[in-house]
This record gives sequence, structure tokens and C-alpha cells, in this order.
Amino acid sequence: MKLGDPPAAHELDPIECVSRDELMALQLERLQRTLRLAYENVPLYRDKFDRAGVHPSDCKELADLAKFPFTTKQDLRESYPFGMFAVPREQVARIHASSGTTGLPTVVGYTRNDLDVWAEVVARSIRASGGRPGDIVHVAYGYGLFTGGLGAHYGAERLGCTVVPVSGGMTPRQVRLIQDFRPSVIMVTPSYMLALLDEFTAQGLDPRESSLRVGIFGAEPWTEKMRAEIEDRFDLHAVDIYGLSEVMGPGVANECVETKDGLHIWEDHFYPETVDPFTGEPAPQGELVFTTLTKEAMPVIRYRTRDLTRLLPGTARPAFRRMEKVTGRTDDMIILRGVNVFPTQIEELVLGVEGLSPHFQLRLTRPERLDVMTVRVEARPGFPGRREAGEALRRAVKDTVGVSVEVEVVDPETLERSVGKLKRVVDQRKT
Repeated sequence: MKLGDPPAAHELDPIECVSRDELMALQLERLQRTLRLAYENVPLYRDKFDRAGVHPSDCKELADLAKFPFTTKQDLRESYPFGMFAVPREQVARIHASSGTTGLPTVVGYTRNDLDVWAEVVARSIRASGGRPGDIVHVAYGYGLFTGGLGAHYGAERLGCTVVPVSGGMTPRQVRLIQDFRPSVIMVTPSYMLALLDEFTAQGLDPRESSLRVGIFGAEPWTEKMRAEIEDRFDLHAVDIYGLSEVMGPGVANECVETKDGLHIWEDHFYPETVDPFTGEPAPQGELVFTTLTKEAMPVIRYRTRDLTRLLPGTARPAFRRMEKVTGRTDDMIILRGVNVFPTQIEELVLGVEGLSPHFQLRLTRPERLDVMTVRVEARPGFPGRREAGEALRRAVKDTVGVSVEVEVVDPETLERSVGKLKRVVDQRKT
């Protein structure tokens, strides 16, 4: 079997082979138990349910979940630090938290069983991506309070892989270790994978000759064009992993390498919905909402992720629904002179212009009455036609997105690289 091949039936978890009806019966049983756990042990949920006039006993079928109130990031912040925990603090085996750069951090907790479940779904995700026991996995997600590094680490160990816990940063050393240790799988943000690509080139190395054959990328939206760029430049399979700390961490959903047609959600542990981001009503395409089905320390009910996508029937894992690649977030959307703009739209256009690299940043200013967006994008090394490339990008944005922007093509290595999530938007407008 070659690395990147789909797993054989005997390699799958038994739950991955059940029928849709069997999975839904399990979901209902677990959902009812989770609603009771939240109501009986978390004051915030007891208050929310009571004010909404619903009780866990009102959930007779999966569709009844829509009667229950949403959970938001603000709820988590107002419950800081441990108000969302459904078990005594002494039963919490680990705590993670967001950076808290825009307010109080959101704190999440895990029991021993929660950590086992987390390792299980990440192991399942790595296997779906094409990884196998015995593979060397280079983990370049950040370790610490961020869930990415430790989530990937314990999942890879659960699958039986050899883990290289590099974390982020020190990019030249990352490339050296890839050359020396010869990992077959890398887990990292897609934007940092592009930084590694630049470093391979700077060191005079051909990335296609590296040992990497599977890249598992998450923690930020990325496009099909970026997938094509990474796959072509590295000669590997680039697959998408999805997660968020409020629900679990990485491993909530993952693409299957044999189809790469959206992320199969591990619905035995996480129940998905999509709603209209403005009304909150069920919608076939819109904001992704999750309810945990097995989380003990911190169950979340109808958590609004702010990620925009749609749900589709399963393919490679027929019982499990798929979510399309996240196209953006409701809180990342830029409204520029009445037009909605997402960074992923600009990324698609940047990658379509010869001579421009995937490294770009959107800078918002308000010099007078109207907002101005400047696309700052790096040229590829040695490319002479910067003026023409910038003009081509400006026209493409106008023709495709419908807004006029300024374009500044800058030298390679000018824009700040990120070892974690890439900050695409810099808002310098006066409020």
C-alpha cells in the first residue's frame, strides 16, 4: 500500500462502516444524554433552557435540537474561567484556551475520557488523510494553550506514528529536520507550509524531492488554488482538517484522501447544523453550528462557529455528512463600499496572476470619507513584471468581486510570516 492510498475496510473504526440510520440512532441517544448533562451541571445552560422554555426531555428526535438556544463565544467569555465546566474541576485533566487578544480568553476543559476521544478522532483523521501506523509525522502546529499541536501529537501517537513535535517557528531548522528525519506526513497551517516552501527554495532544495507525501492542513481557511500550489510544488497529497477549541480542537472533521471533496464530520461525536448567520434559522448553506455528543468536561450546545459552509451527503464515509471547505468567517467578512469581500476570494485571484506569490495582506484605511482596501502581495523571486502583475490583479478584483482596490506588489519576504494562523486583514480605519 502506498502512502496516501485510501484505507482498507479492516483498517477503519467500526463506526465508520455503519449505516446512516444506525449513526442517527446513536446520535439521538448521545444528544439526549448531553442535554441532560448540560442542564443539570452548567448554570448557564439551565438558565438558557429555562428562558427559552425548553427542557432536555423535549428532545424526542434529532430535529428537536433546533428548539434549543445557541451558545456563543461571548457565553464562554462571560463564564471565564471555569463556569462552563459540567464536572468538578478536579476531574478536568487538561485545560486549553484561546489567545484572548480581543478580550478574555475562551477556556475549554477535558476529562481523561475527553482526551481519549480527541486522540481517537485525530487518529481517524490522519488515517483518512492517508497516514498509517509507523509513519513519521512532523507536527508544526503551535504547542501550548493552542489546541493544534497537542491535538495533532496525541492523535498521531494513537494511530501508532512516530511524532516529531517541532511546533512553530525557526523555519530553517524545520526544513533541516524534514531533510534529516524524513517524515512522510506534516501537520501545519497552510500559510506556514508556504513559508516552509519559501525556505526550501532559499536553501536551494527541491521540495518535490522531500520525503513528505501527505500534508494535513487546518486552523485557517484555504482555497483549492492553494491546495493545487502546495500539491504541485511538494508532490504530496494536501488534505483539510477542521476543528475548533470550543468544540474539541483539530479532528472534528477531515477530508478523505481518496476523494478530497469536503470534510467528513465525525458525527458520532459532533452534531452539525447550518443556519442563516443573520436570522439563526436553519439553512442549507450558512454558519456552521456544532453540538458535542460525548464531551464530558465541557459540553457545548449549538455553538455558533462563525464559519461559513454547507452540509452535503457523505461519500468516502457514506454515513457521515461532509462540510465544504470553509469559505470564510462571518467575523472576517469585509464590507467595502457595500460589497461583501472575503480574504479567500482575493487569494483565488492572487494565485491566478503570474509572478505573484500566495503571500498577501489586505490593508483597510479611511483617508477621507470612503474606505480603501490595499492588497499588498509579494512578487515571486526574480519576477520582473511587477507593475503588470499588480494591474492584472487590480482588474481581476474589480471584474470578479465588484470593488476597486489598490494593489502594492512588494519584494519577497517583505510581509510578516506567521507560525500559526495567518493575519490576512489589517484594519487601520479610524473608528
